Amino acid sequence: MGTSKGKDMGEGKDIGTAGPRIWTITELAADYAVTLRTIRFYEDQGLLSPERRGSQRVFHPRDHVRLGLILRGKRLGFSLQEIATIIDMYDAEPGELGQLRYLLEQIGVRRKELLQRRRDIDKTLRELAGVERRCREEVERLGAE
Repeated sequence: MGTSKGKDMGEGKDIGTAGPRIWTITELAADYAVTLRTIRFYEDQGLLSPERRGSQRVFHPRDHVRLGLILRGKRLGFSLQEIATIIDMYDAEPGELGQLRYLLEQIGVRRKELLQRRRDIDKTLRELAGVERRCREEVERLGAE
């Protein structure tokens, strides 16, 4: 099939000597440290579209980049639907500008949600500190009797 290339740049295998890079599902999973099941799930969701060569999935550079964007979106807390909307804009009008505008809007929404969660966590931590203080006082009172 060709020679195997290094993984430093996320390279897969050459098709012949001058063909485009491709990845098997195993190579793609290794590049991103995810399971084969994860890749199959994203394929089932329509986020990845590998070429089929018999029973083998062949992933092209587009899928390699898309998987990286999916995983980054998940780390940032976006839903799969939001991620799909963002990365699908690469393939349709209005293109990169529309994608960036949508992404900026979604970042604002996500930031607002995270700030609210931070406030909720801070409030819960204060409440827990109060409960802990009262419990310690009660332990001291009961231990002194």
